[in-house]
Amino acid sequence: MADNKGTALATESTPSPEKSEQFPGDVHWYDLPDDDADPEEEAEPEGPPVSGDTRLRRVIRKVTSLGRRSAAVALLLVVWETFPRLGVVDRVFLPPLSEVVGAWYELALKGELGEHVGASLGRSLAGFALAIVTVIPLGLLIGWYKPVADFLTPLLELFRNTSAVALLPVFTLILGLGETAKITFVLYACAWPILLNTISGVKTVDALLIKSARSMGLGPLRLFQKVILPAAVPTIFTGVRLAGAYSILVLLFAEMVGAKAGLGYLINAAQFNFRIPDMYAGIITISLLGLLFNQLLVTLERRFSTWRIT
Repeated sequence: MADNKGTALATESTPSPEKSEQFPGDVHWYDLPDDDADPEEEAEPEGPPVSGDTRLRRVIRKVTSLGRRSAAVALLLVVWETFPRLGVVDRVFLPPLSEVVGAWYELALKGELGEHVGASLGRSLAGFALAIVTVIPLGLLIGWYKPVADFLTPLLELFRNTSAVALLPVFTLILGLGETAKITFVLYACAWPILLNTISGVKTVDALLIKSARSMGLGPLRLFQKVILPAAVPTIFTGVRLAGAYSILVLLFAEMVGAKAGLGYLINAAQFNFRIPDMYAGIITISLLGLLFNQLLVTLERRFSTWRIT
């Protein structure tokens, strides 16, 4: 009896899990989640679902933005089509846009336009690529090493103020009427925006970045590789984009002298033969090529400048 009473008292004095005192932060077995529970049922959605109205608003916003950016171009095209037909301008010298588009289509259909575009693009890209390969290292050298800059700056100041078009007869006399003169002419015209922007990009790097890198023990080569060059990339690409436009524009002057193919030759020949719609078709083609070339360079700039915070 005594043993039974003692056992009963011990049982009554042992606290049950439900009645035991709990403290903040205590975790008990009955607080743990059930292992058999379906995780998909307990998972909460990460965010509100995108409704159809939200997607529609996004599409409307993009279309509105596109229309706002292209409104001026659309207005120009409407004016170009209507003014010659209304007699505001002489349609002999400025045909309606529809006639120019028709002439452009006929040139493309005959293959003549493709031949001229291929010739111009070959010369333009060759001079542009040579300018990038040769001028960017020179600009980095001038911007980084002061003795080189002191030695070459007077010469650069002399030639940078000389128009490339003014030197076209010099290129023709020295190099002849062949492809070498035209590519060299494009190279010279493209060199200056790339060179000047490269020098400016190196010289305008934040001095605090350079001091911080040197305090971390970076040598001259690593400092140039890790700090100077990445910081100068946006400015260098600005020069490259300007050079891309110059490579097409200045080529027209070279193709008007001693060329038998190219957009410059097409425009010049159409003017002399009074094929005015063909002349405007060549001008429109040059504008489209310049636009596509610039867009390509913008895409490359974003690719190589992904570290920038916009």
